[in-house]
Amino acid sequence: MVCWLGPDGMEVEHIILNGRPCLRVCHWVRGTRYLVAYCWHPRQVAQHVDLSELVEVVDLGQVRARRRSRDHARS
Repeated sequence: MVCWLGPDGMEVEHIILNGRPCLRVCHWVRGTRYLVAYCWHPRQVAQHVDLSELVEVVDLGQVRARRRSRDHARS
């Protein structure tokens, strides 16, 4: 799953909703996540958050696991 964080607690996640890819926009306020919108296109996300301010969150555990499986397949 891909996730981007923006200013003021905004979060955008790539999810599957009803079998379709979707972008879920949420707003974190004092430790509580509030759903802002389900978006089907980045233009819709731009109505809620400035896309240029989003930063991708990288799960290093998944990166390491993929690298290990790739290296193992080469051996």
